[in-house]
Amino acid sequence: MANHEQVQSSERIKRGPAHEGPRNHFIAFGISMALTLLAFVAVATPEFGNTFKVGFIIILALIQAFVQLAFWMHMKDRGHIFPIVGLATGFFVFLTALFMAVKLLWW
Repeated sequence: MANHEQVQSSERIKRGPAHEGPRNHFIAFGISMALTLLAFVAVATPEFGNTFKVGFIIILALIQAFVQLAFWMHMKDRGHIFPIVGLATGFFVFLTALFMAVKLLWW
């Protein structure tokens, strides 16, 4: 009887999701390689203007940073609120410093 009660109580324990395995790592690696290949193609194509190339590579870099943070640094998982807040704060400080530098130098 006691063994039956232990089985029922252990069945009620809610467990977290199992480890995702290498599937997400392979997906993130594939996305990273595709973004890198797109950047190389953009630079190697002489028909694209320099302004387009710079803007396109900056957009690819931002996407790449998001993929790296979400998949490799596991920022998409629960329990990472403090690193996310720290990154957001650092980004805000960076944008403020960049704005002030541009304002002081160009106006």
